[in-house]
Amino acid sequence: MHEVKVYDSSGKLKKVISVKTLTKRSDQQINSPSLYIKKGRKAKPSVKVLDKDLKSAQAQ
Repeated sequence: MHEVKVYDSSGKLKKVISVKTLTKRSDQQINSPSLYIKKGRKAKPSVKVLDKDLKSAQAQ
């Protein structure tokens, strides 16, 4: 794992995330993944919907 450099929109360096911090964060994520789930994300379409669309497209 390598350190991560974070830049703002103008290209200036905002912060550097150390390897130690990244390791700590990954350990926390393994122990409690619910802390890192983003809220408000749209759900992917179900497989059934995709299968119906594919069948109707093939029929045409």
